Amino acid sequence: MRIRGIGRVQQATRWIRNNFTSRALILLYHRVIELPFGDPYLLCVTPQHFAEHLEILRIYWRPLRLRQLVRALRVGNLPHRAVVVTFDDGYADNLYNAKPLLERYDTPATTLIATGYMGCEREFWWDEIEQLLLQPGTLPGTLCLNINGNSYQWTLGEAAHYSVDDCRRHHCWKVGQKGNPGPRQHLHRALYQLLHALPEGERHKILDELLAWAGAETTGRPTHRTLLPDEVVHMAEGGLVEVGAHTVTHPVLATLPVTAQRDEIRRSKASLEEILGHSVTSFSYPHGSYTPETVALLREAGFTQACSSVADVVWQCTDGFQLPRWVVKDWDGDAFARQLEAWLSG
Repeated sequence: MRIRGIGRVQQATRWIRNNFTSRALILLYHRVIELPFGDPYLLCVTPQHFAEHLEILRIYWRPLRLRQLVRALRVGNLPHRAVVVTFDDGYADNLYNAKPLLERYDTPATTLIATGYMGCEREFWWDEIEQLLLQPGTLPGTLCLNINGNSYQWTLGEAAHYSVDDCRRHHCWKVGQKGNPGPRQHLHRALYQLLHALPEGERHKILDELLAWAGAETTGRPTHRTLLPDEVVHMAEGGLVEVGAHTVTHPVLATLPVTAQRDEIRRSKASLEEILGHSVTSFSYPHGSYTPETVALLREAGFTQACSSVADVVWQCTDGFQLPRWVVKDWDGDAFARQLEAWLSG
């Protein structure tokens, strides 16, 4: 019995060594840009800091393409300290600010695009409410909305007028932090939470009502625009950057019926494949939201890997359709290096 026990221990030790010693990281970026009035969603990394990040990755890590990483998982040969750079959403600064730095440091990346916003004159819905409420300007003093049969009313008071100084004073405020420094931030947080849960059609209806209330135009800012179809082609030129799908309308997939999920998945893939002229096999779940049915739909559509937003290390046993990622913030190189080591060591 003792010998058999030792054998089981040895087998368990070997299994642990084979499955848990090699660890890798997938990094989630959204934007490489420096904005004049803050970054309430923590989406931006400045070009200077992004260059420092890539220098760290080049020296101390092993940057891989997403497909390389998944192939290594499937053959049981995950390289230790492998790292993958990904971008979600499809902002134009991915091409103009991020790609030149990726080329300079010879670092592959994957950009995952919400195709319904591609080339759209309007900004992403979260950027629209940020532009309306957190940029300089004057708004009506009271806002009344009816959302899903519920009536809401907010009063801005003196904050109806918002100056450049006000913007600068509150530029460090983030949606995820506790507390609101003023009525504008309170209204912004409330609208963000309400709109986030709405279907796309209802959300656009409310956004149009907000624009009419504010007397604002629908034209997006150059700093917040998305990639045009021809820019998506330029993004993929050279093979360093892979283009993947991120649905059409950036919905919370787990809240949609299977037929709507299938439509979001298949249409985003077909749109990108028509633009690029080759197959698209990588996907990321908007808001990190998905169900087992979503994974089955991805396999059915011909995707071979998908990224979540669960914060974890990639192990040898990680499912290629539930790849965890770490959200990268606007850290300098030293802070970034420390954070990578902390993530890897768990």
